[in-house]
Amino acid sequence: MRGPRSLQARLAIGIGLVLTILWLAAASVTALVVRREMDAVFDASLQETAQRLLPLAATEIVAREDEGVTQRLGAIRAHDEFFTYIVRDDQGRILLQSHTADPAVFPAYDGPGFRQTATHRLYNDAALQGSIRITVATPLAHRAAVAREVQMGLGVPLVLVIPVALIAVALAVRASFASLRRFRGALAARGVRDLSPLPTAALPAEITPLAETLNDLLARLKSAFEAERSFAANAAHELRTPLAGAIAQAQRIGVETQDPAARRRAAEIEATLKRLTRVSERLMQMARAEGGRLRADHASDLRPVLRMIAADLGRDLQPGRLELTLPETPVLSDLDLDAFGIILRNLIDNALRHGLPGTPVQVALGGDGRLSVVNACPVVPPEVLGRLVQRFERGGAQGGGSGLGLAIVATIAERTGGGLRLVSPVPGSDGGLMVEVQLPIGVVEKMPYDPTKLPGADV
Repeated sequence: MRGPRSLQARLAIGIGLVLTILWLAAASVTALVVRREMDAVFDASLQETAQRLLPLAATEIVAREDEGVTQRLGAIRAHDEFFTYIVRDDQGRILLQSHTADPAVFPAYDGPGFRQTATHRLYNDAALQGSIRITVATPLAHRAAVAREVQMGLGVPLVLVIPVALIAVALAVRASFASLRRFRGALAARGVRDLSPLPTAALPAEITPLAETLNDLLARLKSAFEAERSFAANAAHELRTPLAGAIAQAQRIGVETQDPAARRRAAEIEATLKRLTRVSERLMQMARAEGGRLRADHASDLRPVLRMIAADLGRDLQPGRLELTLPETPVLSDLDLDAFGIILRNLIDNALRHGLPGTPVQVALGGDGRLSVVNACPVVPPEVLGRLVQRFERGGAQGGGSGLGLAIVATIAERTGGGLRLVSPVPGSDGGLMVEVQLPIGVVEKMPYDPTKLPGADV
């Protein structure tokens, strides 16, 4: 049978078993020692009783006028007599005996000293050159009863103490593992991108090296991820200027050439370069989402930012293509406004790109910080919904997107303590796709609301 996998359970069980075995062994040894000492005390009592009674019995017998007469001493009051005795002469005649003495219990006198029968322990002694002999007996059953009482006195407390001690051991072991449980909880509560070092001050000395090794590994992973993000962001940033120049050159070729084939080729090059520009912008946004600061020191109203982004994106759209639904009261959040703008641009751009042409895109912001973007489209299968938040996963080849928009939004939502939810079909409809993002909501203390000081308040 395999033992428990928990180290805490192993220690508690092991210590409890060792203590129980030691206590039982100690109690058994103590019982044996006490039994031996009790036998010695009983034997000493037998001997002392015989030596005290023998001179008195000899004096009383010598003073008698009639020889060979048996005299039984009466009891002053009723009591349990554990020591009985008889006094005999050298011919074996009983001269004196205690009131409960049974002569059948006493064997023939065979000299001074201790004797033992199946039922009694006896001591013999003699006086007046062996003419007066005394034998004192005590029942072995009485000795056994006293020994049992002593053993019960030793065992009963153990029956009560051992469970209490085992519970105390379990609680002590559990208390000793409190720092490990806190360490495990802190590690389990971390997000997938939280690579900051774990506190190791309160850990036991045996576990501290493991925690330090883990922190060292986290530091190396953080450095590697930061290097990758830095490379992606720097590469995307450095590509912006060459791409802008290449787009301008392609546009110039398209304007200056008279060859329809060359003009068509220039337009294709321009479209490809613009797509590459969008990918580089998304890469910079992903680097910001993974490594940048996403929470501000104070809360701001999100509505003006949403109006501003919607006005910018809807400038080249048909009227009514973008529908906004905003609460009347401010939606205060400590989400970084640039990060909120990244979320809005990616969600609205995806909805416009993959929605059915001519259908409106509905953008709604609730007072509880729930942002939803709905576009009309055929029903998206559940297995496809699960892949849309992965990097470079496109909902359809016809959209021409980068495949990073929803992945960026999911990363920002996760790092800010929110969540991303994709629903298709839209509730109450036969099709469509709804993307919901839960934004962090916070109330500013000692900072009155002033819409004139918020970004985009003039939109």
